Amino acid sequence: MEPVALNKIMDLLWDAICVVDVEGRYVFVSASYERIFGYKPEEVVGRTMLEMVHPDDREATLDIAAAIMAGHPQSHFQNRYIRKDGTIVHIMWSARWSESDRMRIAVARDITALKRAESMTTALHAISEAAHTADNLTALYGEIHRIVGTLLPANNFFVALYDPQHAELSFPYFVDERDPTPPAQAMDSGTLTAQLIRTGQALLVTPNAPTDPSIPIRGTDAQHWLGVPLCSQGTTVGALVVQSYSDATRYTESDKELLQFVSTQVAAAIERKQAEERLHHIARHDPLTDLANRDLFHQQFEAALDNVSRFGGNLALLYIDLDKFKLVNDRFGHHTGDLLLCEVAQRIRSHLREGDVVGRMGGDEFVVLLCRLQSIADSVSVAEKLRAAICAPLRLSDHTLHAATSIGVATYPLHGRSSRELMRAADTAMYWVKKNGGNRVHVAATQDIQI
Repeated sequence: MEPVALNKIMDLLWDAICVVDVEGRYVFVSASYERIFGYKPEEVVGRTMLEMVHPDDREATLDIAAAIMAGHPQSHFQNRYIRKDGTIVHIMWSARWSESDRMRIAVARDITALKRAESMTTALHAISEAAHTADNLTALYGEIHRIVGTLLPANNFFVALYDPQHAELSFPYFVDERDPTPPAQAMDSGTLTAQLIRTGQALLVTPNAPTDPSIPIRGTDAQHWLGVPLCSQGTTVGALVVQSYSDATRYTESDKELLQFVSTQVAAAIERKQAEERLHHIARHDPLTDLANRDLFHQQFEAALDNVSRFGGNLALLYIDLDKFKLVNDRFGHHTGDLLLCEVAQRIRSHLREGDVVGRMGGDEFVVLLCRLQSIADSVSVAEKLRAAICAPLRLSDHTLHAATSIGVATYPLHGRSSRELMRAADTAMYWVKKNGGNRVHVAATQDIQI
């Protein structure tokens, strides 16, 4: 039997054998080089090894090459290469230097599948941990973005969520190099994101496999778009999307599978954090009007007092009580009374500025904290606007009602420096209005304050 030629043996090896000269140029590569890197041997001989190394790994690769040439063989060095098709391949190298030949001889093993499996396992653990440790949904979305970025390019990344009650999509997390966060959109808006959520099917859009041109991509002229559904209990609740504006960053079917694999864990993490935030909200808000409850209002009150005592400014407290509210319940029933309270809460909220605080103390009593007032006199003006808004006719349960309200006003620091003092002053002023016919605004008198 004739001995098998050495070249034939090397070409049969699954790993690639590479020979590089002192200048880092390929002198020889075996046939498996094409399977791993995508280039035929004749396409790389004479080219420098470094030009195909991932840019982020070039410095470390040069350091290892120098160590090998200094007589220190390497058996498990890892780096990344850019394949001919633009995808990334992870390589583990065994290499040594032949001084007599002035050549580096190396064996390249493709460990991309192994690295991918490791990354997926790490990502699942990281997502699970983030669901428990993130302070809120915004922080969780940021962590999910970071984790997805360890698996595939994610410079442009967003989370879309579907609200079935209003049949619309929102974008609670949207990071993009070109576009700002879009407003909520109807599910029938015809966008690619809406189509993905409607069908529950992952979508990969590339220049070689474009989508229907009549369906706009969420992103200005995005060339590469990859989206996967977020599913919970068999229902699509949203989507994870990455997109790219150049061929330098591409997505593949393998990337789609990878993103789909982690999407189930992501959906569970988001659902868990949403449930936590709902419970947290319920514990701090009035169940009927959704205003801040007594505990949350006092917490916000103390924070506002601390801020004004440190940095100066004006602050006012309004104590609001509906006049003859019991008659509404007695005449029209508690359901109508509840509708009245909800409408009053909405009218108060709609007439306040961002930064002001409104809460329900219970029954028909509301409190308003006016922050960053230009002057103390503004508190009376705001109180009169609220009184007029509340007194406007209300159409509830086929009844037209005319509510009236008594409002007491206390200001910092004239009527007190603590929340207790200001509450007492505003409450006293409100009861003065009640005793004098109601439906008025009254500022607390300094002589009425009991310290």
